[in-house]
Amino acid sequence: MLRLWRASTIQKAVKDSRVQRRQFRENSSLLIPNFTSIVLHRNSPWNCKSHRLSRSYSRFDATSRTLPAKSGTALSDAQRRTIYALSTPPGKAGIAVIRVSGPDALEVWRRVTRKTKSGDTPTPWMLQRRHVVDPETEEKLDDSLTVFFKGPKSFTTEDTLELHIHSGRAVLSAVLRALAKLPYCRPAAPGEFTRRAFEGGRLDLTQVEGLRDLIDAETEAQRRVAVGGAEGTARALYEALRSQILECLVFVEGFIDFGEDVDELGQEAMIREAHVRALNIINCIRSHLDDNRRGEILRSGIKLAIFGPPNAGKSSLFNFLAQRDAAITSPIPGTTRDVLTLTLDIGGFPVVLSDTAGLRETVDTIEQAGVGRAGNAVKEADLSLCVLSLPDVSSSLDNGQVRIPDEVKSHLKPDTLFLLNKSDTITSLPRKQSLTFTESVDDYDNKRPQFWTVSLRTSEGTQSFLDGLAEVLRTRFFIHKCPTSTGSTDILTFFARYTDGIDCASPLITHARHRDFLEQAVMHLEEFITFPPSQVDIAAESLRYAARAIGSVSGLDVGVEEVLGGIFSSFCVGK
Repeated sequence: MLRLWRASTIQKAVKDSRVQRRQFRENSSLLIPNFTSIVLHRNSPWNCKSHRLSRSYSRFDATSRTLPAKSGTALSDAQRRTIYALSTPPGKAGIAVIRVSGPDALEVWRRVTRKTKSGDTPTPWMLQRRHVVDPETEEKLDDSLTVFFKGPKSFTTEDTLELHIHSGRAVLSAVLRALAKLPYCRPAAPGEFTRRAFEGGRLDLTQVEGLRDLIDAETEAQRRVAVGGAEGTARALYEALRSQILECLVFVEGFIDFGEDVDELGQEAMIREAHVRALNIINCIRSHLDDNRRGEILRSGIKLAIFGPPNAGKSSLFNFLAQRDAAITSPIPGTTRDVLTLTLDIGGFPVVLSDTAGLRETVDTIEQAGVGRAGNAVKEADLSLCVLSLPDVSSSLDNGQVRIPDEVKSHLKPDTLFLLNKSDTITSLPRKQSLTFTESVDDYDNKRPQFWTVSLRTSEGTQSFLDGLAEVLRTRFFIHKCPTSTGSTDILTFFARYTDGIDCASPLITHARHRDFLEQAVMHLEEFITFPPSQVDIAAESLRYAARAIGSVSGLDVGVEEVLGGIFSSFCVGK
């Protein structure tokens, strides 16, 4: 029955293809598809040297790009494969770049540019001076430098044209109007240039996200992480994990196909080796999952909450870090009633700083709401900084003892930092090494918390505080060691072999979807280990699901349009 079904299906497919070819020959009004502009995904089985469509062997002339429709009929967006957009920020500047990409990029060069001294054919990858003109009236719009990128050696893997013109509002509007007059061109959608680079195999999804993060980077730490992603560091690590899972699958498939040809000891050895490899992969993935979300935190900013009792200097510290009067300061307790937030660059790290209301018992309804919000801000923060006034907490300062107010204790965390302010009001300040906290918090495990003594009024000790805070940020949110706690060197040797010694100090997980797919991979690998040898065929499916989850991070197994649309829609139009 199965053979009969296959035979009938094949016959029907052949018959349908013959009918379609006959209808194609009879209907002369059909548009000839532009096979020379087809962009194959890099994972397509046809995207290899032996099967790739060749421009020189195409049935149709490579110069006939998009054929005109019937008179009076406009081409649809699907037929207009050539896109254009402004790739630089709009506004007055010395230079603006308009990018054109698609099968008709060379025709755009011929229609909207005129020679000054260069010839009628562009020299690929070389800047040439050309006049930009209106394609209908031949009016000169600007004097420009043009560069033509011959596909596939371009960002989008298509023929690409860049017009370097003067960045004035009138000039930009005139040139964009001129491009809009060409019937085969259309404005690009947000991120469409990068999407074509992905579809053409130039980038994978981790590189796409790294490129977007690089454009959005505002601090040195964000730039360093984004550069690694854009250059393919994360891609190499994910491909290494996926390759290791596939190697594990080889042992399982060997057991399924050739298990009968080996003795019982050999079968057990094959399964045991597959389980050991799966455990190593699980430990490696978990070492990245247990990174306290440092990759996502570096992208969005480290949430740092300033809290403490009233009149300790919280708002003064807020203004000091902001380098402006962002918060109102006064000697009246309870001046700050709400949470003030701003984003700063501290030591090259993005910090979302929050100033909160003073923690104390109060009957004022509005102040009570502010105290409640302060507690929530501290609870949600990635890092908290408690500001205390030395004169108020140093009743026994002769012995170097600092008392923590009761209102503050309930908001302390194991990693809470302390800033002891108003050191200028203490006549004989003991050395920092001799300062101790009289009432230790249980979460500190009897370890002295990290603290600094400063005077925000005189700026004494502030530089030491800034340097120390930057070091804390670097240690907690950037430095991450390679997985070594499991004691296995197999996975480390594997990474060195597959990633060419790439440093794994940079965070691997930078987006929430990365974490979701890695957690799925761990779940499927753990399922694989639980299956007995009698169900090895089902266990093999778990390995395939795990490899698919890892591949979904870089785009090897992504086919969901909503996922791709969500990634590329966050780009600007010109990218």
